[in-house]
Amino acid sequence: MSTTDGPDNTDGAAGPAGSDATAKALITVEPQPAPSDSDDAREDKSESYDDDDDEVVVLAWWHNPVNLIAIALGLILVIGSLGWVLGNNHALPDPNSADVGFLQDMRWHHEQAVLLSFTFLADANTDPALRQVAQEIIIGQELEVGMMVQLLRDFGKPESNETDTGMVWMDHPTPLDQMPGMANQAQITQLDTVSGAAANQLFVQLMVAHHQGGIYMADAAVARANVSSVRTMASQMSGSQAEEIIELNQLLAASQKS
Repeated sequence: MSTTDGPDNTDGAAGPAGSDATAKALITVEPQPAPSDSDDAREDKSESYDDDDDEVVVLAWWHNPVNLIAIALGLILVIGSLGWVLGNNHALPDPNSADVGFLQDMRWHHEQAVLLSFTFLADANTDPALRQVAQEIIIGQELEVGMMVQLLRDFGKPESNETDTGMVWMDHPTPLDQMPGMANQAQITQLDTVSGAAANQLFVQLMVAHHQGGIYMADAAVARANVSSVRTMASQMSGSQAEEIIELNQLLAASQKS
């Protein structure tokens, strides 16, 4: 049986089918980008925020332990401060008439010592060593005046004797300008007019008498004052002025020999 060669049916059938396959192969499919780590993190963070929002609980201020601790610390500080103030006020004894009277009268006494020293220093022909002592008296007694004024303020008392009478606290009322050791106006005027050796001698004479009167008053305060700081100040005044009396007399003697 003979066969007749004809067209290749396989190739013919493959024509349209092969064209479709080729077209499909030529279609470009863009790949979708894979999810990155940052995207995952953002999703996780967003979920975390959602969770946090769900878990937040707002407490009343008295239920918040931080607020309660702060209030407790504040109360401790306030109570401690009040205790310190009350304790110090209780520890400081009330000043008596000797405390106040001594400070007021001695301020007046010291101010004249400063005046005498300035008057002496006005004469340039006086002894250099005595001039040095006069300068020390000005500085030392002005410093003590400041301390006495501050104590009087602390006591709530007038800063100076507002009467004309001193030494009432010593049971010996005396006009202020006649307290022990105070120079009178005639003596101050004389010191202002003399010069050189005469000024040296008069200054020492007046200042020694002034210191002796101050020592008398200071010793009375040591015995009568109620506040320890006043007694201590009075004791130091008495001691330092006794030393200055010795120094003044020695320096005057030395100046007279030269």
